[in-house]
Amino acid sequence: MSQLAIDLRSDTVTQPTPEMRAAMAQAVVGDDVYGEDPTVNALEALAAEKTGKQAGLFVPSGTMGNLIAVLTHCGRGDEAIVGNLAHTFLYEAGGISALGGVHSRQVPNQPDGTLDLEDIRAAIRTDDLHCPPSRLLVLENTHNRCGGAVLSVEYTRAAAALAHEHGLPVHLDGARLFNAAAALGVSAADLAAPVDSVTFCLSKGLCAPVGSVLCGTTDFIRQARRIRKQLGGGMRQAGVLAAAGLIALEKMSLRLAEDHQRAQRLAQGLRALSGVQLDPGTPHTNMVYLSLTDDVPMEASQVAQSLREGGVLVGVVGQRRFRLVTHYWIDDQAVFQTVTAFKALLG
Repeated sequence: MSQLAIDLRSDTVTQPTPEMRAAMAQAVVGDDVYGEDPTVNALEALAAEKTGKQAGLFVPSGTMGNLIAVLTHCGRGDEAIVGNLAHTFLYEAGGISALGGVHSRQVPNQPDGTLDLEDIRAAIRTDDLHCPPSRLLVLENTHNRCGGAVLSVEYTRAAAALAHEHGLPVHLDGARLFNAAAALGVSAADLAAPVDSVTFCLSKGLCAPVGSVLCGTTDFIRQARRIRKQLGGGMRQAGVLAAAGLIALEKMSLRLAEDHQRAQRLAQGLRALSGVQLDPGTPHTNMVYLSLTDDVPMEASQVAQSLREGGVLVGVVGQRRFRLVTHYWIDDQAVFQTVTAFKALLG
């Protein structure tokens, strides 16, 4: 593939591999709304197997997958407990409220992406007619706004046990679930075992062009399928897309540790430069977070523009703050060139 720039803005910029493109061209397809697309059916079955759930549902995006999950677990006027830095709260256009009438109860995310168990406990409503009833706990793994931090099996188990003790199901926004599994050396099924539903993205580090999968019990997915249709997410000959998703799960999920290693090398190179300060512990997975030091007269947007002119694209996430994300299309040479570009600019 011809790549004009070193694009570290996100792993959403990944493009399908040549093997994926060939599989898409040759995919056997049918009408998925009728349940007749064999390639989609195979993807959903494999996704369920990989996450240890009974069934899966192929959806166009992670945002739609999370929305479907919340609307399946909750009714209008119900409340979902989420982190104040959660993707579902910050970056999904308020969909659970706008489209589902679901109220969000935000509790503070800890620096490691977790929600303090006592904060969760305190957020669960008593049976009071003045209050929206608590119906759902939402977790995120890896946690985007917390630097790509990973939630452990033990934490997820403890948080889910607390929620279940109070009759609340748990949904896991696992957009980068396979990155978390690679970082911990466990399976995605281990991480998803304590929760009632989980979404993961095929189109980030797994390199598929489109799509996510929502997994849960057979009954949950049956209800979710209806909501997908209500939201306009019922696709027809979607096997063309699912073919890339199968390769993403079968092969690309096995190489994510390479992205993490390159993120470590990138962080090591940047850490040696003057003018930047890396977040403590970064990178946890494939995201490197860093900020400009006080003596740098430029803002992050100005630095990013200068880097862009040199062929390096980085994410600006604050006035003086960056996020750099490694992925399949970032090789060792790209890491070296990125560090060199920062050094040339900052001195």
